Amino acid sequence: MNIHEYQAKQLFKQFGVAVPEGDPCDTPEEARAIADRLVAGGSEMLVVKSQIHAGGRGKGTFKSGFQGGVKLSKSPDEIEDYARKMLGEVLVTKQTGEDGRLVSKLLVADAPEIKKELYFAVMLDRGTSQPLVMASTEGGVDIEEVAESTPEKIVKEWIDPARGLYPYQARKVAAALGLGGKLINSASKLIMATYKTWWECDASMVEINPLCIIEDSDGNQSIMAVDAKMSFDDNALYRHQDIQDMRDLAEEAELEIEASKFDLNYIKLDGNIACLVNGAGLAMATMDIIKHFGGEPANFLDVGGGASKEQVAAAFKIILSDPNVEGILVNIFGGIMDCNVIATGIVAAVKETGLKLPLVVRLEGNNVEAGKQTLSESGLTIVTGESMADAAQKIVAKVAADSGEEAADEEAGE
Repeated sequence: MNIHEYQAKQLFKQFGVAVPEGDPCDTPEEARAIADRLVAGGSEMLVVKSQIHAGGRGKGTFKSGFQGGVKLSKSPDEIEDYARKMLGEVLVTKQTGEDGRLVSKLLVADAPEIKKELYFAVMLDRGTSQPLVMASTEGGVDIEEVAESTPEKIVKEWIDPARGLYPYQARKVAAALGLGGKLINSASKLIMATYKTWWECDASMVEINPLCIIEDSDGNQSIMAVDAKMSFDDNALYRHQDIQDMRDLAEEAELEIEASKFDLNYIKLDGNIACLVNGAGLAMATMDIIKHFGGEPANFLDVGGGASKEQVAAAFKIILSDPNVEGILVNIFGGIMDCNVIATGIVAAVKETGLKLPLVVRLEGNNVEAGKQTLSESGLTIVTGESMADAAQKIVAKVAADSGEEAADEEAGE
């Protein structure tokens, strides 16, 4: 689950991470009121930031023609004007795609004087099964670009999960960022607090880009999280009702929301061959093999290691809600899962939905013979695959053949 920047900063404040003063709003009048309060409190520069789950907001363009989802100003009047031009409008960035995202909330905050931009993040390194602290002197740009062009500028520090982040490790990272003097202490405190936020909130990733060296009116410098991005482990959210309450369904795809109700992991893609698979790794391999044989996967759908008949039926309905789907490949390896349970669910789902699209099923593993018998005795037009490769080739060929027939029929009709 992802949250907005203003929500991430609220969590940061709870754990002692320094962030600029500011508040969210959803009307131009509220934006003006927050700006007035900040100016009265001594802010010399203000920022208004569109709140959507996507990066590149500052360089984005609203479909209305207004440029930029992040704007700076010294004037509360101008902040209110910017808010009017942003709220209720669709912002298109490099991460939203051409459809963009509707802006329904803004963050109005103090914009401190920035002397240098850095990068900092805490995440789980699945290769070592350890928390990973990652930092770079190259803040304000995509970390992927830095990793590709100048990997030596990325500092990494692995953390023993049983012992946590030690202060010396935080100072080591701060020193690697070229910080010295009082900034070492300021940065170390922020690094420790950010790690605590990540750990206590069961986050999968916490990213500050940019992490900034700022300077106040007296010339004193400190470290502050000027931006914030967080995502959370869905499996741990039951422990965090306060974080669950931050979920913004308007930022999520409708089919993905429906899938989450049945504990299904679903992500819509742009292809036409739907996949229903158990296990994330097998799901990725299934999409790859569809591509290998010339097809295009329409989704990632992992029903998990112990899916029920009801979950399989729900998965079929979600798949068929995508109008681009022209065929379905079911690829199940039964370890914990009983193949016959899946087969029974498939038969029930096909009958319930009145499926007319090509369907290829590959079953292997626990109770596979009973599963295959259930499919063969169903009286339904279900093609079986003897292997992943065989199943993928069959569904790609069936979809291509059906598409060719439709094209021929349309041409004949003309």
